[in-house]
Amino acid sequence: MFGIYLKRELGRRKKAALVIALGLALGIALVITVNSVSAGMTQAQDKVLQSLYGLGTDMTVTKARTAPTGNSSGGPRFEFDASSEDDDAAEQSSDRVMTQGGQALKAALVKQVADQKGVAAAVGALTLNVTKVDGSFTQGKAQSSTGGTSGNGGPGGGNGGSTAAPRVQGGGASFDVNSYSVAGVDVTDQGLGPLATSKISSGVTFTSAQTNAKVAVVSKSYAKENSYKVGSKLKISSTKYKIIGIATPDSSDSTTDVYLPLKQAQTLADAANQVTTIYVMATDSQQIDTVKATIQKNISGTTVTTSADLAETVSGSLSTASELATSVGKWLSIAVLVAAFLVAALLTSSAVSRRVREFGTLKALGWPSRRVTRQVVGESMVNGLLGGALGGALGLAAAYTVTAISPKLTAELGNTGGGGGMGGGPGGGGPGQQSASNTMEIALSAPVSVTTIALAVGLAIAGGLIAGAMGGWRASRMRPADALRSVS
Repeated sequence: MFGIYLKRELGRRKKAALVIALGLALGIALVITVNSVSAGMTQAQDKVLQSLYGLGTDMTVTKARTAPTGNSSGGPRFEFDASSEDDDAAEQSSDRVMTQGGQALKAALVKQVADQKGVAAAVGALTLNVTKVDGSFTQGKAQSSTGGTSGNGGPGGGNGGSTAAPRVQGGGASFDVNSYSVAGVDVTDQGLGPLATSKISSGVTFTSAQTNAKVAVVSKSYAKENSYKVGSKLKISSTKYKIIGIATPDSSDSTTDVYLPLKQAQTLADAANQVTTIYVMATDSQQIDTVKATIQKNISGTTVTTSADLAETVSGSLSTASELATSVGKWLSIAVLVAAFLVAALLTSSAVSRRVREFGTLKALGWPSRRVTRQVVGESMVNGLLGGALGGALGLAAAYTVTAISPKLTAELGNTGGGGGMGGGPGGGGPGQQSASNTMEIALSAPVSVTTIALAVGLAIAGGLIAGAMGGWRASRMRPADALRSVS
């Protein structure tokens, strides 16, 4: 009887049912759209942060670099043997290797960090900048200082990529200045740190036995720029390294050009048993803040940076859109949804009021109030489910449209102001290199998860129950006499 009566009444009131369903549908569609776009922005932000962190890295430990003291200019100096009196002196080359990012930490701190409560693993990395000067001199003893060089990736720069200054001539000298970044990798645990965000597209990666081997892995972009391939020789400060692999970053351009075993990097920089960044993975991602506090408390003088800290440095249209989605979009969705529920409840109550004769007659025939209420709630539930279906379809269509269009958002990776206190990037160059902001372009998508669909179904049921409760309450208050009065 319930089903037959329900079907008949819904058939008689198609327009009213459709109006109520559409009101709920618009609110539900907006919620789905905002949730899916917010999820897409979260994914985009994760891609940005992934370009700074190694996969599986929850936080990094660094130490802010102290300001130079005394009258030292802080710039690298190069000496060349220009004793030849020939007009055409032979080409000479000199490399200056400097640690980059934060102040060097003792390698023993890696184990100390790993032993902290809540830490699953920790590895150290050493980030270097190599400034290479190729030149020729034709008179006497010549000395060249490039302390003022400030190209990207140079001693005064910060982007970490290889750069080349124009050839400088004059005063009997002619030289080229090139700069590139090097990361010392703990070859025994490559699941964290510099190489974690890259895949070996050609050749092989390091083995655990190559802790001090003269081998190297270079980034794909650096290999292409310098015509390197697997088997080529790379010379740094008179030491030759055999290139065994080409690394391709998973998400964005790598900020590191050359990867070496950690001990070799330490030897080049004369930084024995030192690292610049410690990559940390927590045992539980929900306890990252607690682990951060523990490390800062037990190991003084260090800066611990999490992905949440890095997220605060991301600016640009991605950050702006994310703020709008989480603030304005969230409250707009709530307002529209509340309005939709209220309208559905009022329309249902109004429809019940117009059925005074019908419900009064049913009560006169012996229907109890709870049966009338159940009938009204049943009709409202059907309207709510219909609204949920329409809202789901509209929300999915909107999310698909956003994904198809894939609007481009920019993300500027700024400096946290810690003087190298941020973690490492893909290759360990890390946010210590981010003194000059680096802009990335991210395509926005709007993925719809099962949770979002479940939310839509829940909202549809909630809307139906709210409208049904209002209508049922109104119907329960009707008496058989109301039907007689309506006839007169």
